[in-house]
Amino acid sequence: MKPDFELITMPATREPASLLAVDRAVSDLRRGRMVAIGGAGGEAALALTAEAATPELLAELSAKSGSDPVLAITARRAAVLDLTLDRAGRRGEDLAGVFTIAIPTGPAGLTAEMVFDLADPLSEPAVEKGRLSINPVTVHGCHSAAVALAKLARLLPASVTALLADPEADDLAAWTTRHDILLVDAGDIFQYERTAARTLSAVSEARVPLADAENTRIIAFRPVDGGLEHLAIVIGEPDPDQPVLTRLHSECFTGDLLGSLRCDCGDQLRGAIGEISRAGSGVLLYLAQEGRGIGLVNKLRAYELQDRGFDTLDANEQLGFDADERVYLPAACMLRQMGYSRVRLMTNNPAKVSALAACGVGVESRVPHAFPANKHNETYLRTKAGRGGHLF
Repeated sequence: MKPDFELITMPATREPASLLAVDRAVSDLRRGRMVAIGGAGGEAALALTAEAATPELLAELSAKSGSDPVLAITARRAAVLDLTLDRAGRRGEDLAGVFTIAIPTGPAGLTAEMVFDLADPLSEPAVEKGRLSINPVTVHGCHSAAVALAKLARLLPASVTALLADPEADDLAAWTTRHDILLVDAGDIFQYERTAARTLSAVSEARVPLADAENTRIIAFRPVDGGLEHLAIVIGEPDPDQPVLTRLHSECFTGDLLGSLRCDCGDQLRGAIGEISRAGSGVLLYLAQEGRGIGLVNKLRAYELQDRGFDTLDANEQLGFDADERVYLPAACMLRQMGYSRVRLMTNNPAKVSALAACGVGVESRVPHAFPANKHNETYLRTKAGRGGHLF
């Protein structure tokens, strides 16, 4: 989900507080608690994730907010459910935004089980579409922010939200303190990935001889909030005055560590290290973006969907994600800090070339990086080529 407005860089002095507020909200969501989101123009909402919805929490959300809740899902998930209808009855075409479904209160309303079923394609449907109000409710910034926050929490991208209508909530900070609810600004949520990337700094470095590259250093980069670390594996002594042979590798627990045959990630990781070593020098950036940015749990959900017949891209979209949720600003910031402004990029994905270039890194050339298929991943590789535009 990409917000349809321009993000404005915040003052550096606010960055730590901004990141910390989002981190705390993510933690509370993952623990099944609701959070308060403050939006533009004094708007505010209470939100909890669809995964955490229980009858008690839905009742509490409605009572504390003073308004009826709505279920906010991504437009991609709404399209899967065939709910993307505008008021004229036409199929919605914009899949980059958020879609909201009215949740009427009372015996005829949606239950917590129904909320989960609408969010999770692996559940057994308990929803009859005829019972839903599928006319889109006006999407507020807080709705979009709640879904974005669920994505940052690596949960299903769906949130139950209720606009805050309590007349005693004029002082939002004081109200949330009285009710022991964390408050986070919608703008901080939308800015989070960009701000975290901009605040990356090297926090440790060590020589780590590898089987195929003995002259190797690993540099760990961490954002100012102490969030997820990304790693730079520096082989040899790359010349910053020349284009550096570079591989951007998104972490893959199943492929890199366990040797999974469902993907080619392990082959790509070890192959890149060997190729860079044979070339004399280069950099492999190991990015904390499991499952194309959806997280390990959601990747396993996508695998189950693949076992039911969906390809790798459709599986992500069934879950409500874009086909690829990765961002490459962290990679660009790490390269710049190490003094590398031009690269020869090892990839079969032209979109990765353009994405890194858009972050200000000069991509001098694309270096092909492919490995033989096996019976478990040949369909996956065909999908990457046929639908993802990968070049093999």
